[in-house]
Amino acid sequence: MSTFRLPDLGEGLQEAEIVTWHVAEGDHVVADQPLLSVETAKAVVEIPSPRSGRIAELHGTVGDIVAIGAALVDFADDGEADTGAIVGDLPSAAGATTGGVRAAPAVRALAARLGVNLAAVTGSGPGGAVTSADVEKAASGGGATVEPLRGVRRAMMQNMARAGAQVVPATVMDEAIIEAWPATADVTIKLARAIAAGAAAEPALNAWYDGERQEVRRHRTVDLGIAMDTPDGLFVPALRDVGSRSDDDLRRGLEAMKRDVVARKVPAAELTGQTISLSNFGMIAGRHTALVVVPPQVAILGAGRIVPAPRVIDGEVRVCRVLPLSLTFDHRVVSGGEAARFLAAVIAALEASD
Repeated sequence: MSTFRLPDLGEGLQEAEIVTWHVAEGDHVVADQPLLSVETAKAVVEIPSPRSGRIAELHGTVGDIVAIGAALVDFADDGEADTGAIVGDLPSAAGATTGGVRAAPAVRALAARLGVNLAAVTGSGPGGAVTSADVEKAASGGGATVEPLRGVRRAMMQNMARAGAQVVPATVMDEAIIEAWPATADVTIKLARAIAAGAAAEPALNAWYDGERQEVRRHRTVDLGIAMDTPDGLFVPALRDVGSRSDDDLRRGLEAMKRDVVARKVPAAELTGQTISLSNFGMIAGRHTALVVVPPQVAILGAGRIVPAPRVIDGEVRVCRVLPLSLTFDHRVVSGGEAARFLAAVIAALEASD
């Protein structure tokens, strides 16, 4: 008997959640055949078989969180190993199809335990597969369900809890009058440019703080974390060196990031190294807010919903387009004056005519 364990997935990841098994006990597999899919805070990853042989035992069920080095599969050393033969059909990533219903073995077991007829359940998983959440919803008659935090949402919970425990937040709010903007202005790119201008005027906010060592690292380039809302949770990939790239280059980079996030294929390296962040929450709703600074960063800028509003311009009341701004900073290492100077530079950059 030999045991295959969850390998190191890189980028400092220490655990993963089992999404689906592609094989069952007793199956013969060949080297590099997918054994299971796991989800980390970064992406869904297929784990291939390290060898050919017969599977004696599977460790863990769908939904289990397993640590790096934990046992996944026991291979039988019974003389049948390395035959290269696969018996039966290989299940899809969403689980085997039986009786016209696609569901993983663990989901079928859950349905049997709760008395749910899988054929009557509409699957919400890949390819219409029935998930554990679908079964639980059916069992409760469509009412409230309880589900554990997994994957991206679990990582978000951990990051927010860490931020709440470590950061001393303060928020300053203001607005930019953007009458000089053309109708086709790219709001996100303009905000990225303005943040670079703010960092140039006040580098204290484009920094990391190490609370244990009580050290501040100020960065020469702005690697902007851009908060992206998805059904799976919050992603904050980094748009690199926004201060020295052209608008077209930044737009191409931003669109590539969005595609990768939607497909859950964003490179893990692009989800780290942010030096300051942007939340353009106004694209959905809201004007001002107190945001969360995720360490080691020390600042995040929020952009609210652009609205027409009366303002006094050159002694006259005019209806102007107004962009609300909220800057939250870590008051342990950033002073109120530094934050105000940063925000003033951001506003000046946003209000300047191109």
